Amino acid sequence: MQVWIYTIVSVVLVSVISLTGIFFLSLDRNKLNSILLLLVSFAVGGLFGDAFIHLLPESFEKIGTNLTTSLYIMLGIFIFFILEKFIRWRHCHIPNSEKHMHPVAAMNLIGDGVHNLIDGILIGASYSVSIPTGITTTLAVILHEIPQEIGDFGVLLHSGLSLKKALLFNFLSSVTSILGAVISLSIGPQIEGYSLAMLPITAGGFIYIAGSDLIPELQHEVKVSISIKQFTAILLGVGIMASLTLIE
Repeated sequence: MQVWIYTIVSVVLVSVISLTGIFFLSLDRNKLNSILLLLVSFAVGGLFGDAFIHLLPESFEKIGTNLTTSLYIMLGIFIFFILEKFIRWRHCHIPNSEKHMHPVAAMNLIGDGVHNLIDGILIGASYSVSIPTGITTTLAVILHEIPQEIGDFGVLLHSGLSLKKALLFNFLSSVTSILGAVISLSIGPQIEGYSLAMLPITAGGFIYIAGSDLIPELQHEVKVSISIKQFTAILLGVGIMASLTLIE
């Protein structure tokens, strides 16, 4: 029972991190619009950094640097490509499509939801080993989530969602960590093989979202000064993800 209590409290704390966007509520819309593309740039760096610095090295370590891992990465890219095709088709062909969520926002939420599910599984598995191990894993996940959730929030706003809707949907995508923890504690070692496969698949999804959906949004801006700011924000996102490897 103690393991369950520690695990649930931990994943709830991780989910609350998604509400960091609440600090942007104090900004007026004009000022918010002026920093949206910088937040999107930060998200690009965060997604690339997470994929190439965290998820892929962990995949290579636990699955191996073999064809299987490469196929999982490509599978992740193809899955998100098909998902986006379906979302865009639904957006264009279903009545009242103007009420539907922008495809980029939907893709980002799906990717974030899968990632948080894996985080929940990892936290649950860590607490199953020992409570100190679980606490260490939780702290690492929290440090990892703060910059990513800020970037995700910026992507949702840039996609046209209101502040309140962006906060709500970002939070809903984060509660999958609770589901992951429950699954991990209930099933135990049986889920480990599936969660390992999800690491490179999620990495492929993040690479697709950053490269196919977000970077094209940044290419519309051609002013040198703004482009430099965007590139700096991308490097900041990558840099923060890289620095977390020193802490984890």
